[in-house]
Amino acid sequence: MFIVHNKSIFLGVTGIIVALAIVAISVLGLPLGIDFAGGSLLEVSYSAERPEKGVVEEVLAEDIDGVFSLRGSGENGFILRTHTLTSDEHEGIFEALSLGREGEVVEERFTSIGPVIGAELREKALVAIAIVLAVIILYIAFVFRHVSETVSSWKYGLVAVVALVHDIIVPAGAFALWAHYTGAEIDTLFVMAILAILGYSVNDTIVIFDRVRENLTHNREMHSKEPFAETVGRSLSQTFARSINTSLTTLFVLGTLFFLGGVATTDFAFTLIIGIIAGAYSSLFFAAPLLVQLAGREHTEGY
Repeated sequence: MFIVHNKSIFLGVTGIIVALAIVAISVLGLPLGIDFAGGSLLEVSYSAERPEKGVVEEVLAEDIDGVFSLRGSGENGFILRTHTLTSDEHEGIFEALSLGREGEVVEERFTSIGPVIGAELREKALVAIAIVLAVIILYIAFVFRHVSETVSSWKYGLVAVVALVHDIIVPAGAFALWAHYTGAEIDTLFVMAILAILGYSVNDTIVIFDRVRENLTHNREMHSKEPFAETVGRSLSQTFARSINTSLTTLFVLGTLFFLGGVATTDFAFTLIIGIIAGAYSSLFFAAPLLVQLAGREHTEGY
């Protein structure tokens, strides 16, 4: 009930969080990886101690014409991202990365994606997210069609999608900060993380809305005149512990993946961690208060 009573505060806090995330995205940007922008990725490992990153970057600056990104990989490797390389450029850059240590450097992987394919993947990723949002709002509107006396069924879907937009923007803003300090880039794993967050978060929101539906049905059968805001608050109280416990157990697993997993999954785990936290927050502290707000003053007197 505390959340519903103070819905204006939580809606305002949510607005501030989203605004900060948008500022981070606008100012810092979301750097696209080779999956979407096209280019080449070269990963090498050293049998001995890895050279200093600054030294390697100085050598690469002489061989690479254009922007490149160099990140550490594990304890003894580097990952280089740059424009699409020809065979000769690939060999020359590998030699530059060797720094005269022939026999001590191993090429772990080399991948190239053309700009046309990258643009196609980017478009498909956006379409996938749009389809997910559209299907969610239609599904929820259909499921809640029998409890639309107080709030139209399509508003349940609208609230869920608005909450999901929050769950996309907040991880994206956090990733912009993360990328600024670590050199991370948007790739297909990031899109997979966003889609996973959407599925996880909407499930949490639907659990709360479904309890609202059950309580509304019970009130109708018992001829109860309970205010809609009170029904939503009671539904939140009944599902609050479940939502928190589910999120915490998921975060324990993701935390293990983030701290103990390989460098290839670090960005993926980071995005999921922020997304799960944002999803839990939006389901409990944003979606329910927004639903009460949309119900209108006549159904929320005293709230």
